[in-house]
Amino acid sequence: MSPSPRQMHLGAFLFGVGHHLAAWRHPDVDPAGAASLAHYQRLARLAEAAKFDAIFCADNVGLSDAPAHLLARNALPYMLEPLQLLTALAGATERIGLVATVSTSYLPPYHLARKFATLDRLSEGRSGWNLVTSGSDFEARNFGLDQQADHASRYQRAHEYVKVAQGLWDSWEDDAFRFDAQAGQFFDPAKLHRVSHEGPHYSVHGALQTPRPVQGYPVMVQAGSSEDGQNLAAETAELVFTAQQTVEEARAFYQGLKARLPAFGRSPDALKVLPGVSTFVGRSEAEAQDKYEALQSLIDPAQGLGLLSAFLGGVDLSGYPLDGPLPELPRTEGWQSRQDLFSAMARRDNLSLRQLYQKVISARGHWTLVGTPVQIADQLEHWFQTGAADGFNVMGPTLPHGLSDFIEGVLPELRRRGLFRTEYTGRTLREHLGLPRPAHPAVLARQAIQATEVEASPA
Repeated sequence: MSPSPRQMHLGAFLFGVGHHLAAWRHPDVDPAGAASLAHYQRLARLAEAAKFDAIFCADNVGLSDAPAHLLARNALPYMLEPLQLLTALAGATERIGLVATVSTSYLPPYHLARKFATLDRLSEGRSGWNLVTSGSDFEARNFGLDQQADHASRYQRAHEYVKVAQGLWDSWEDDAFRFDAQAGQFFDPAKLHRVSHEGPHYSVHGALQTPRPVQGYPVMVQAGSSEDGQNLAAETAELVFTAQQTVEEARAFYQGLKARLPAFGRSPDALKVLPGVSTFVGRSEAEAQDKYEALQSLIDPAQGLGLLSAFLGGVDLSGYPLDGPLPELPRTEGWQSRQDLFSAMARRDNLSLRQLYQKVISARGHWTLVGTPVQIADQLEHWFQTGAADGFNVMGPTLPHGLSDFIEGVLPELRRRGLFRTEYTGRTLREHLGLPRPAHPAVLARQAIQATEVEASPA
């Protein structure tokens, strides 16, 4: 039998009422939806009915310290805590994966391990953890610090953090709990494995009260594209979200990242890469362009400069001419991959500050497509078939309409080409992504001993 044709993986990136910075001002949008469970239930059910692999909720842990009169112009500060939100959405859905962003910088690993083990249990195996290290001083100041740790230190901590979290998820073997009332044995004592970790950043000695996650571990997700971020992803991630602007850049990132995996004893297929894509879908090119221009017309210059300032390390750009070039700026300890992306775009395309924010404001630097379903499907297929992506993280410019436009217009075209599923074939997020379930280390150790004994026994 010939192998099944390769198909895309699709995530639905849920971000308030839309990814375009001016989405909240659009007449078709209810700005209050960003804090409404009913709004997110509607989005999750839309994505699940369309058979998306997962929904994804981003997060940070602080309100920007930009002046209040500038913050008042956009909806970025208005968001719910993703783990609690996805736990609520687990009860409103049955099959779709649930991916939440949590920072390793400001939550002890025990808390994270227990929260994700609980979400994975309550969702019957649908959780994913998007690991970030946080990238701003305003977040650090919420946790008793004057400024964030430097970039390299944050990633060194993250490597150790993952090892601790996985050790905690392995506190119990999968069949540890016997519930043997007659023998008076709730669990098999031999199948409890307490963590005893002493490292440069964490000291953890204990075990989770929560059973091992249904998936063994939540699906490990990462979105950092810096050198440190790629090294962490190559060692630990199974799904990577990334912002790429051209197929050549996306292909170089995809192939370069996957080439790092063998150094960690991993196959390139063990990691899936999903660039973000924001789509403006119309029945004609003109209709799609009208949708795009309608949102672009709502951009406030102060809003655009504020977005650039945030992603370029917090540098105040208000004193520079809007129609002048991006100035030479120092590289900061913040979102380094996004600093590099924005700077490269401005230099490559000779963009003014105004042109730069107009280009990135629709999706904060992610790929933006404007066109008919066929035109958009052509572009997605080209990236997918030429080694630039394993699928895409779909970013509706407004929500719910931007997501439903993609589902109603582009998905049928992708299915017609055999590029996306028509039904789920599994129940867990790992099964949707074609990822193996990690065996418990104690089970692997016993199997290795048994194999050695078999080899040593006389014929």
